[in-house]
Amino acid sequence: MNTYKKYFATIKAKITKRIRRPQPKQSVHFLHIGKTGGTAVVYALNQYNYCVISPRRARLNLPNLYKLNPPVEDSHLTIYVHPHNESLRDVPPGEKVFFFLRDPISRFVSGFYSRQSQGQPTYNSPWRPDEKIAFEHFSSANQLAVALSSTNKNEKAMAEKAMSAIYHIKSSYWEWFESEEYLKSRLADIFFVGFQENLAQDFEILKSKLHLPDCVYLPTDAVLAFKNRSPLDKTLEQTAIANLKLWYQDDYRFIDLCKEIFDFRVLPIR
Repeated sequence: MNTYKKYFATIKAKITKRIRRPQPKQSVHFLHIGKTGGTAVVYALNQYNYCVISPRRARLNLPNLYKLNPPVEDSHLTIYVHPHNESLRDVPPGEKVFFFLRDPISRFVSGFYSRQSQGQPTYNSPWRPDEKIAFEHFSSANQLAVALSSTNKNEKAMAEKAMSAIYHIKSSYWEWFESEEYLKSRLADIFFVGFQENLAQDFEILKSKLHLPDCVYLPTDAVLAFKNRSPLDKTLEQTAIANLKLWYQDDYRFIDLCKEIFDFRVLPIR
């Protein structure tokens, strides 16, 4: 009888030990592509100390741009936050990564007014000299976009120079993902792709995939969400839209590629 008791006690101890064994910590990387809702996403995830700076920034002892809270040691999750100037190449192969995208024209409008206000009210990022020239000449996103097809050679040249000078609007999605070949080579590492146009819904999907509690939420405050609180005329003429579709044709090709190879719903794009 004692033998049986000892046997079952041993089995019980093994089962209990297995149940109490700490679960492996999940690590995932976030590529913050400018003007796609990333500031709001980082704010939400940082509420519960899930975020840490990217391995590259830690290695080079670079500043903590996002003012991230110290990570919790017993958390089930670590999210490495990669700022705008880091790409998929900075995520080690075999490690998971997620990111958000946005309609390129919508991203252009948002980027224009963000830089026109020099990042305020959320940030304070003064114009670079070439940006200053651009904003002294173009007062609205529509004016700049229309000028891309101006019959006035000087006006057209000024517009093209501005498009290549203003932060956010000068960048292409391919700067983060290099090429179609490289993106496809990292297919197994892509954890999630969301869209700014459906940020609230897609963030809920991301929360589910990361096993985050319901109390993790996106900010509603305009400053925290990096939204411009002042009313702006974001209307674009048809000429402006046509010009921007041509200017950002490679970015639309990138989005089409993502729709083709990743499993997420197709969203309306201009």
